[in-house]
Amino acid sequence: MSFQSLSSPSLPLLALALSLSACTMSDQGGGEVSSGASVAAASNPMVGGAAMYPTRNIIENAVNSADHTTLVAAVQAAGLVDTLSGPGPFTVFAPTNAAFDALPDGTVATLLKPENKPTLTKILTYHVVPGRLTAADLAAKAKMMGGKAELTTVAGAKLMVSQSPSGGWMLTDTKGGTANITIADVMQSNGVIHEIDAIVMP
Repeated sequence: MSFQSLSSPSLPLLALALSLSACTMSDQGGGEVSSGASVAAASNPMVGGAAMYPTRNIIENAVNSADHTTLVAAVQAAGLVDTLSGPGPFTVFAPTNAAFDALPDGTVATLLKPENKPTLTKILTYHVVPGRLTAADLAAKAKMMGGKAELTTVAGAKLMVSQSPSGGWMLTDTKGGTANITIADVMQSNGVIHEIDAIVMP
């Protein structure tokens, strides 16, 4: 996977876009999600060895997960902590540490450099969708659209959601890369997190 230079708006504009788009999106209802061992929802699930509390926001929960320390570091480097701590709501597809580790050697260190903040921000906001979309919402959208739901991310690029061959749910990015949803419906006070096992690229 190559990380070419990505054109993106300045960080303040991205943060503003996040806030404005979240305010214009309402929570959406949906149907039942088909069963799949890889997509498990719980009222108070354990993620990365820590309980996730629906009364806490995305950042407050994420910092406690041992499986998402790289993601948290990336969010901090991109200056998105305040935005993702805001009212939202947001749907975040959260890559694990293992997903970042699977990138070519040196990729993460390069992205975390200050001069690469625009590229990092573009990648991170591609993992965020305005509104609160649960697994049931995603399944309902996919059903209505013939099996594949097209989402517009905060980065402005499209992200596809469809059922995987294993019966779970997967994302397909603009480059044809895929990521599986491994833990769904981790509810937050300002949205929902779905854990994924790979990085998706705008």
